[in-house]
Amino acid sequence: MKLGDVCESVSLTFRRQQDKIILINTSDVLDGKVTNHEYVLNKNLRGQFKKSFQQQDILYSEIRPKNRRFAYIDFNADDYVASTKLMVIRANDKILPQFLFQVLKSDEIIDQLQLLAETRSGTFPQITFSELASLDVRIPPIPEQKGIAATLSCFDEKISNIAEKNHHLEQIAQAIFNELYFTGDLSILGDYLTDIESGSRPKGGALLSGIPSIGAENIERFGVYDYSKEKYISLDFFQRLQRGVVKSGDVLLYKDGAYTGKTSMALGGFPHQQCAINEHVFILRTNNKMPSQYFLYLLLRLDENREKLFTMASSKAAQPGLNQNEVKALQILIPNVKLIAKFNNEVEPLFKQIANNALENRRLAELRDTLLPKLMSGELSVSDIVGVK
Repeated sequence: MKLGDVCESVSLTFRRQQDKIILINTSDVLDGKVTNHEYVLNKNLRGQFKKSFQQQDILYSEIRPKNRRFAYIDFNADDYVASTKLMVIRANDKILPQFLFQVLKSDEIIDQLQLLAETRSGTFPQITFSELASLDVRIPPIPEQKGIAATLSCFDEKISNIAEKNHHLEQIAQAIFNELYFTGDLSILGDYLTDIESGSRPKGGALLSGIPSIGAENIERFGVYDYSKEKYISLDFFQRLQRGVVKSGDVLLYKDGAYTGKTSMALGGFPHQQCAINEHVFILRTNNKMPSQYFLYLLLRLDENREKLFTMASSKAAQPGLNQNEVKALQILIPNVKLIAKFNNEVEPLFKQIANNALENRRLAELRDTLLPKLMSGELSVSDIVGVK
């Protein structure tokens, strides 16, 4: 069938009278979940056309499908309204809503939509529902849809649970850090670094395969990495690099552009056993006066320090960004070195668990993404898949 045979785009303008609502923008949906549940005043939306949606609808961004800005609505949405940049997609009686969601987030559909978007000019190339509706898709009978959706939803639930565990583990580490950090004395970051270096990519740009080259588009935070935007360099180029090769324990800092100050960390094979950074990322390594890369990561995650870095980067009249001297000049608090070493021992098990969990989630996501086309084609049946709990 065509996707348009099994679903429709709903564009009902929000007309409810309550004082407060929850506005969902494209930035508030990611990989199946709505990430924003904060109320705003209804009067702030006057004059703007927003869309109503309901439980079992799917919110799907019109911009850059590869960004995976979509969500399945599994809650009562009476207080919610969606931006006009989000399609509200609703299943008809030929398809189960959860199965439709699995289809729409499959690599096969996203890759086709991304190719369409890339043919457009402009900073934010968009797709339309008409284009989505024109795509061919195999739709099995309802009983098979139910089994497939339930199976793949098990993967989604397990991935979500692991991600929540990682968030909780980092919150614990952050709480331990806060108790220590604010007892420190004022200093500057440069006094505690042995290395601060950026990477590079070869002339002609990144490749479609090879050694992963980490850019700002990949960095989210420790344990969260966007593999869908992966870019690569050749093994030969990688082996000739004098700087920018990522080691376990390295702290990664996005140094220019709109998201200056985003920070992540490499550890125990996360995000890759072997990788490098490009010219938009810094690697930071501490000396023996700050004997903890975990302390450095959490230090850079503090809102006040991120704001300082962003202010420095944004103060330039030309291209916004951070240079090495500005990062080194960041004013920070530094506790006693023995206390930092003790902190390092306390949080290391937490960070190692986060890295292991993140790698497990990647394995589960890859397995899930290979199952849908095989299940829909009949190559596999639901009864063939065991061990999903």
